[in-house]
Amino acid sequence: MPILHQPVDPASGRRRIMAIWCAQLALDRWRHAEGCAPGEGVDAAPLVLVTETAHGPRIDAANPPARAVGGAPGMMLADARTLYPKLEVRPSDQAGDLAFLERFAVWTQRWGPWSALDAPDGVLVDVSAVAHLFGGERRLLADVHDRCAARGLAVRAAIAPTAGAAWALAHYGPPGAVLAAGEDMRACLSDLPMAALRLDTHVLLVLKRLGLKRLGDIADVEEGRAGRDAIQRRFRNRRSPAANPLIRLDQIMGRVPEPLLPVVAIAAPLVQRRLLEPIRHRPLLDKVVEDLAADMVRELEARGEGARRLQLGMWRVDGEVVLRELELAVATRDGAHVCRLFADRLDDIDAGFGIEMLRLRASWSEPLSLAQSDLEAAAEEHGTSLAACIDRLTVRLGREAVQRPVLKASHIPERAQGWQPPLEPERATQEVLAFHARPLKLLDRPERISVLYASPDGYPRRFSWRGDTHDVARVEGPERIAPEWWREKGSTRLRDYYRIEDGEGRRYWIYRAGLAGDGRGGMPDWFMQGLCA
Repeated sequence: MPILHQPVDPASGRRRIMAIWCAQLALDRWRHAEGCAPGEGVDAAPLVLVTETAHGPRIDAANPPARAVGGAPGMMLADARTLYPKLEVRPSDQAGDLAFLERFAVWTQRWGPWSALDAPDGVLVDVSAVAHLFGGERRLLADVHDRCAARGLAVRAAIAPTAGAAWALAHYGPPGAVLAAGEDMRACLSDLPMAALRLDTHVLLVLKRLGLKRLGDIADVEEGRAGRDAIQRRFRNRRSPAANPLIRLDQIMGRVPEPLLPVVAIAAPLVQRRLLEPIRHRPLLDKVVEDLAADMVRELEARGEGARRLQLGMWRVDGEVVLRELELAVATRDGAHVCRLFADRLDDIDAGFGIEMLRLRASWSEPLSLAQSDLEAAAEEHGTSLAACIDRLTVRLGREAVQRPVLKASHIPERAQGWQPPLEPERATQEVLAFHARPLKLLDRPERISVLYASPDGYPRRFSWRGDTHDVARVEGPERIAPEWWREKGSTRLRDYYRIEDGEGRRYWIYRAGLAGDGRGGMPDWFMQGLCA
């Protein structure tokens, strides 16, 4: 993907960039999912969106009622609940926000030839030489506001000669700000706060301690050669633009280029059939699906790709649309295989007065090189194709029913393994963790047990689990496992694991959480983790 520098308007000789800031992107997406308008329904009560962190839930977004009672983004949820205990909480969806922003960036290309992401909640659009198509830049901004409001998005937009200036005006300038070509950029931006330079928080703190609070302050200091050299010496080791105010100031003034990475829309493979006569019977429907699958295979071959997810849409005469989705274990261009999988999904189709159009779309495709078809065909005929077998099991049993265990980089037993789709590649790890012997069966989660011991840090003598009492005949251990300090709170206690055997020869894997007097709680607790062979 090419990296573009900010373009130049050939008519005026000036570049024009429009910044669109979705000020409440996470909340707008949550309201859309809940089907409520701002300030209505669930949104009428104080509500925050939170993300789990190592130190507890942190607030990502707060609606106006929550802000009124003291909640704010960046605050810990525990602190916010001390101000308002009845605060409603919903999980944040940062990955979903970013995926939406990518689609939004493609949608904004209606106002310019290309756009770029300004994560996490903004988009930059090139509007050089296009404003006259909308009646001027003011009307262009009004059109942006109206269309985004129709989609339920609260946005602020601004146009300026550079991306940095447009971003600063969209976030901290007046609504609908336009910095015209030829205007004194320094004078127009001098009253904006220092945060308009898009600097890291600790850099802003340093500048605040130096008494530089507005763009005009740092512009006045760096105007003289001695002042610029002083700032340069203070941040000489900062190479990142977000950590060096001089680089950001030069970018916002247009003295140095700021590369932007444009978003390029990639059309998903799609084939469709409009029928002369509506169809109502299953054999005809199967025939049309077979034709669509053949068309899709040719479309994918032309791209050198294979389908991982397919969506079949059926338009009925009465206007209803019936959708069926299929997700495959590996990328494929096998039309017969796709038809067999869809056959199990079409049994409950109600054609009504008939289906007049069908559309097959590969919403997820991957590069797929040519393979030796004779070997694949032989494997398919003999029923030994693993991918085909997994696809059939997934269609019949459900997506969650067919998975395989994988190792994960953790020495905590319940985190050392997980589940994933059968043919997904395993995540790369730096090193394979070598463990001691583990029991044949691990419980889904450790279960608390009652233990009788001679001393708090000694061997267990008797324990009670699930209503039965067991006398300990043999003990092996302990194996000490420390907490994951990078993931857990500092108060998390270490574990001492014991392999024990009761009087009837049954073997267990138990652990003691913490030590007596470790300062991280009261007396240690005991848990049952697994069963040994």
